[in-house]
Amino acid sequence: MKLLPTLGGFASALLMAMPAAAAEMMTEIGPGEGQIDIVAWPGYIERGETVAEFDWVTKFEEDTGCMVRVKTANTSDEMVALMNEGGFDVVTASGDASLRLIAGKRVQEVNVDLIPSWSTVDERLKNANWHTVDGRHYGTPYMWGPNVLMYNTDVFPEPPESWAVVFEEMTLPDGQSNEGRIQAYDGPIHVADAAQYLMYHRPELGILSPYELNQEQYEAALDLLRQQRKLVGRYWHNAFIQMDDFKNEGVVASGSWPFQVNLLKAEGQPISSTIPVEGATGWADTVMMHSEAPHPNCSYMWMEHSLSSNLQSDLSLWFGAVPSVPAACTDGRGMQTAEGCDANGFNDFDKINFWSTPISRCESQGECVPYYRWVSDYIGVIGGR
Repeated sequence: MKLLPTLGGFASALLMAMPAAAAEMMTEIGPGEGQIDIVAWPGYIERGETVAEFDWVTKFEEDTGCMVRVKTANTSDEMVALMNEGGFDVVTASGDASLRLIAGKRVQEVNVDLIPSWSTVDERLKNANWHTVDGRHYGTPYMWGPNVLMYNTDVFPEPPESWAVVFEEMTLPDGQSNEGRIQAYDGPIHVADAAQYLMYHRPELGILSPYELNQEQYEAALDLLRQQRKLVGRYWHNAFIQMDDFKNEGVVASGSWPFQVNLLKAEGQPISSTIPVEGATGWADTVMMHSEAPHPNCSYMWMEHSLSSNLQSDLSLWFGAVPSVPAACTDGRGMQTAEGCDANGFNDFDKINFWSTPISRCESQGECVPYYRWVSDYIGVIGGR
């Protein structure tokens, strides 16, 4: 599915009744306030404490005087909840959270004229419909990439060709069942992974987007997830717990992020990843500024830093993601290379179904099941209902 580069019916339907933003867009940057509080995905904000070479915080603090404090969130719903509580400056929001934050007036319009490195952003991302509404930008692109199938290479001598290994009961190449040895993501957006699988295996359902499901398509996805429930040993949302499960609890296959794959490989674990024949969902994350950010000047400084420093290059290598600034793959600002960006999927942008918030008035068909239903029904699936 090729994503629309500008505001489409999806965003329009969600935001058509939205009043003007609560905060006025800034027109100049003043002195830093001495601190910035960031809500981020695991592994997104590193200061060399995990691995000394990966540090894109220390120099920012030295240059600006803005001390970085980070609150890690493991799901988009957790990020939305934290931003609703307030007290944070920016969030690295994925597409299944960003429009909710805009519609709820929890983030403010960003003045890209105050961010000199905006001109270097990938043209595929500048006007992406998960942060751009009616030509107004509500953040700066950060990182993007696919949700991968992580697997144990001792069990799978060859990469699994299909997501069936985590959806269908089967005997794996080591002669043992997959029951109790697989995981699934502990978040309602996982419904889209089931829908992505059905798009390939049940074309008669007519699914055009895994985020736009009518009642019949939605019920089929839930049925697949209920089937998966019998196989799942644990639903994961903490990246480090998932890594421990692969090392010590006999888990051999799961949807995951390149971050876990890279860390486990670095430890010498028998781990690899693939994107199976059905394709993949994915994430395109945006640095969004809270509408009542306590430290707005430091926030703008961080947005510029996130685009202009070694962050884009080194985080791409660290997380296994694709930078939002293409030059970061080749200009030597950090450790990433052109080959590394290609391996992370730089040329696969149009093949990824990026996370989006499901709404009732959808673009591909007249009426779809909205996200609040995904939330309640997925809780039921996990609970065995």
